[in-house]
Amino acid sequence: MLKIKWLLLFAIIMMMTPITAAAEQQSPMERLDDISDEALQMVKFHRYEDAKKMLDYFSDQFTNISGNARPLSVDEVRIVNTSHDEAMEAAVSPNMKYEERINKLTKFRLVIDAIATSHQPLWTEMEEPIMSVFSQARDAAINGDTAQFHANFNTFLSLYNVIYPSMKIDVPIENIQRLDARIDFINEYSSQIIRDPKSQQELYALDTDLKNLFANMEKDDADPSLWWVIISTGSIIIMTLSYVGWRKYQGDKTWKKDHSREHKD
Repeated sequence: MLKIKWLLLFAIIMMMTPITAAAEQQSPMERLDDISDEALQMVKFHRYEDAKKMLDYFSDQFTNISGNARPLSVDEVRIVNTSHDEAMEAAVSPNMKYEERINKLTKFRLVIDAIATSHQPLWTEMEEPIMSVFSQARDAAINGDTAQFHANFNTFLSLYNVIYPSMKIDVPIENIQRLDARIDFINEYSSQIIRDPKSQQELYALDTDLKNLFANMEKDDADPSLWWVIISTGSIIIMTLSYVGWRKYQGDKTWKKDHSREHKD
């Protein structure tokens, strides 16, 4: 029994070790991700000077790690710099509206997360509000309600703009271009779309493309290292339980043999 207890203890330790190690090993981009989140939290609480300090600190750290860890593409560096500039503008502007500040810091935060994470980026969490307001815009167009269509479509564009830089990091360029073309068409020919049922098919097409966008990001969302932990941990548990079962079987077999001898005697 003592050996079995030690084996079970060993299995538990092996289960916890990879998870603990993964939690402690933070990449440079993950550290930058934390800094971007801190800057967003500062703006949420109207602490704009503190947000500026965090953004300055981010800039210093980003410069230091640019050549290390996973190399960033030219496009990724450009997207980070652009979103950082917008975030800094939001932190130092004397009269920018609070909602606009939040949008710019959120955009920056989502960009860094998209680069730092290899699966299920934060921008995909925007699916529900984006799809909801777009559905309202589509329904308003079908019902011929011009005012409601424009109000909801403008809200959709505002939300879409927040996740757009992050999408450019994670989504194939041809998918982005298809979405851009549909959105530009709807935006430019909105009056025609409201009047013409045939043109409204463009709304349904965009709805499908948006759903596919989020659905494709949900596929293969498990980190390969996580699967390694699951498989290795499962193997250890199976081996341990098999050994325990075998020992129990041997013990029962021995007990029955001894018990049988006692009856014969």
